[in-house]
Amino acid sequence: MGLLSDPNRRRALTNLLTRLNTPICVVCYLAGLAWFMGLAFEPFTLRTYMSENAMGSTMVEERFPSGERALATGREFAAHKRKVGGMPVDWLVKTMQARGLEVYTQRFSRTLPFPDENKERYMVHGTNVYGILRAPRAPRTEALVLTAPCTEGNNNHQAVGLLLGLAHYFRNQVYWAKDIIFLVNEHDLIGMQAWLEAYHHTNITGMDWTPLQGRGGSIQAALSLELSTDVITSLDLVLEGLNGQLPNLDLANLFYAFCQKIDILCTIQGKLQRSDWDTPSGYSHAAQTMLLMVMKQASGRAWGDHGLFLRYHIEAATIKGVNSFRQYKTDATTIGRLLEGMFRKLNNLLERLHQSYFFYLMPSLSHFVSIGYYMPAFGLLAVILLLRALDLWVQLGAPPPGTEDGVGAVEQSSSGLSVLSILTPVVISHMTGAALFTLPILSQEMAVEHFPVSETEAVVLTAIAIYTAGLALPHNTHKFLAGEGTEQGWRVLKLVALLYLAVLLGCTALINFSLGFILALTLVPVAAFITPHVPKAFSAVVMVLLSPAFTLLYCVFIYQELQESPVSIADGWVLFLSVISQGILDHSLYGSLVYPLIALFVFPCWLLFWNILFWK
Repeated sequence: MGLLSDPNRRRALTNLLTRLNTPICVVCYLAGLAWFMGLAFEPFTLRTYMSENAMGSTMVEERFPSGERALATGREFAAHKRKVGGMPVDWLVKTMQARGLEVYTQRFSRTLPFPDENKERYMVHGTNVYGILRAPRAPRTEALVLTAPCTEGNNNHQAVGLLLGLAHYFRNQVYWAKDIIFLVNEHDLIGMQAWLEAYHHTNITGMDWTPLQGRGGSIQAALSLELSTDVITSLDLVLEGLNGQLPNLDLANLFYAFCQKIDILCTIQGKLQRSDWDTPSGYSHAAQTMLLMVMKQASGRAWGDHGLFLRYHIEAATIKGVNSFRQYKTDATTIGRLLEGMFRKLNNLLERLHQSYFFYLMPSLSHFVSIGYYMPAFGLLAVILLLRALDLWVQLGAPPPGTEDGVGAVEQSSSGLSVLSILTPVVISHMTGAALFTLPILSQEMAVEHFPVSETEAVVLTAIAIYTAGLALPHNTHKFLAGEGTEQGWRVLKLVALLYLAVLLGCTALINFSLGFILALTLVPVAAFITPHVPKAFSAVVMVLLSPAFTLLYCVFIYQELQESPVSIADGWVLFLSVISQGILDHSLYGSLVYPLIALFVFPCWLLFWNILFWK
């Protein structure tokens, strides 16, 4: 405290930070990047452990016997699905009733803002079917959910068969203290969104659905099952939910514990765990796994039906069966026993999962990186913005050369600085962001009438056109200014932009660390070193290459590399356009916040620095 209260020491510290500002910023950036990459090194991570006492032991005896019968039921479901050309609602209702469940249906419909070309749908109509197994040993105030989506084509029939087999087996057990809801939802996430909104009496997306006639208790946890083959070599755990939310780490720990007990090969991000962490290949494998989780979390998408449960504070995950042609095989009976064991442990919960972490990264299923370990990496990047803001603040307060008294100079410069010259770029930049957010969907009909493009192409190309038009803002902005911009003017504008970006990235990282860190990697260098006095052409190229759109393009190629399925430049561009359309759709359908965050805040903030580069 003495260092800050003593004026002489405070002045000396300020002079040191301003004199060494650039070297310190470079060191902080490199240190933040090195810190983040070091998180995948196993000695720097924590070993997973069960925090919830009620789930601390896997000492339950799993007896589910009907794996082959469940697969046969799945084939019967597939036959009825082909016969009716969609979800066989009547057959599902009769089958669930035959297994002793209270069975209900829910109809829903949704018209998309523009056609989803990936899944070839525009006007969606469907039906959800769910059965409730009432708890025989409790007042039915809590519930668990097992769901299997009914998807297009020949997918996930085995999951529906196993769900019905587990329902029949669970019905004959007497130890359940919670209601268990068995849900088969149509049209994947859209059907799940309709069911969750109806269950919780909310309508946040404007979807049309019929009210639920039957309800269970408050949902404590949920598992979504995806099996599309009779031969399973491993089970992959999917955790990433809407807007980067993650379930409580104990749910992942429970899955891993039962996989170890029953001897099932398990993966995360589709990658097996390796024991040779001290070798370069072992570290590279862990780093790839962690980076895949970062990329998925940063996208803000729900990577399975479980992702929509998380917004209702329901811990959920998706278990996906994988057939990777390994020699190791797992039958349906073993998978059924895994789910039985997990549900029996969740049945023991006396309260919601809360004792373990909600913010973490996982380089493997046996190790995790807590928020206390990965946040310093972001902090080292964010402090650069504060150091540059401090340097600008000192420059603004310093007297011009040739004056003895700084007070009069500051008053003169402050009075000569027009508020309009600072406010105008801020307002116009955010108006451009508002146009990027609203116009692509609103103008799609006009674009289709005048250009030979589809509705989806019109939305994406309109967004790209508005984004590109924002590059002309320096010239348009200065037409609104009274006279030329001053030297003090760009410094004040950059000071405001630096603090704005620091707050924006900080809030983003608290909610979705991966998104905040990726944006900081590209935006912080631009914000730190851009001035009107740097070479214009070279700096403009660098700024464009580090803009939010190019950051998204880089992430598309990096993600494909991490998935070990690299694409050509042409295919990467097609994927880039698809990601843009899916981002807009995810916001309209499910409430994803990534697209509005980029359009309304990140892009306008980047435009402020673009204005500074071309400041006159």
